[in-house]
Amino acid sequence: MLRYAFRRVLQLVLVLFVLSVLLFAWLRALPGGPVSALLGDRGTAESRAQLREELGLDEPIFVQYFSFLGRALTGNFGNSIGVAPGMPALEVFSERFPATIELSFMAIVLALITAIPLGYLAARRRGGWLDNAGILSSLVGISVPIFFFAFLLKWIFAIELGWLPTGGRQTVGIDATRVTGFFVLDGILTQEWDAAWDALVHLLLPSIALASIPFAVIFRITRASVLDVLDEDYVRTARSKGLAKRVIRDRHILRNSLLPVVTTVGLQTGSLLSGAVLTETVFAWHGIGEALALGFERKDFPVLQVVIIAGAASYVLINLLVDLSYALIDPRIRTAQKVGS
Repeated sequence: MLRYAFRRVLQLVLVLFVLSVLLFAWLRALPGGPVSALLGDRGTAESRAQLREELGLDEPIFVQYFSFLGRALTGNFGNSIGVAPGMPALEVFSERFPATIELSFMAIVLALITAIPLGYLAARRRGGWLDNAGILSSLVGISVPIFFFAFLLKWIFAIELGWLPTGGRQTVGIDATRVTGFFVLDGILTQEWDAAWDALVHLLLPSIALASIPFAVIFRITRASVLDVLDEDYVRTARSKGLAKRVIRDRHILRNSLLPVVTTVGLQTGSLLSGAVLTETVFAWHGIGEALALGFERKDFPVLQVVIIAGAASYVLINLLVDLSYALIDPRIRTAQKVGS
């Protein structure tokens, strides 16, 4: 197991190294190079010369790359020039990161607690009304653009009915103590229940919107995987032996259906950032998705560097956890790794 984990960690490091090379090349491919990208039309000849010296752009290309890599490893990406002018880009990211994690976590939890049970029940009742309703819901979730679904939820439940807030992470002016940056968790830790409830209410609509695509994909994969397992010989053998339905469900059906579902959950969790860009924009949710959109709009390349690297690292790390969960769920993978090595 340790050897398997070590190999996956080495792959993670390799992917991040390749990403750093691509990001370095992208910055130098920008019109006018990094200096023009960072200073824009406001830069004077003196400021451009000073920035070129600070960035080491007069050095050989390999020296420039390792200098860029060293600054990235120490968190020195420069100051924001558009999202939060003057603030270090890493600080902009660290302030907004908890908001996106809180939103993404809520979205994937909503998708999991609805999609997996419904996918299982739909497969067990194939052709029934629940199966048809689930398939229809998943088709809607996949086909409807996330920004349109977000606007629709906002218009119905926030504007027309007035049941939920239109946006933001918490009501302006509420007396809340900040501990972790996760507003719901902060309210629970400080026992400020009104602040926790207010944050949870604000979280509901954007998380439902963001969960629409993961729900649809996880539901369909779960349903298909369970249908495949139901036709296996070992399931029929277990039934013929008179085993309890709970034992057949837990030990034979669900356990053997988990691998493709785990794969899907990992991929969907890693791709939530792309959906968060649209969702956070619609609901004025001040996370890294909104920072990414503002960064492109305002050409804030220091912030873009941080968000791109952190997003890729998160995606790769999630897939590493998925690979490790394979080895825990299915011992055959560990055995195959030992044989292959």
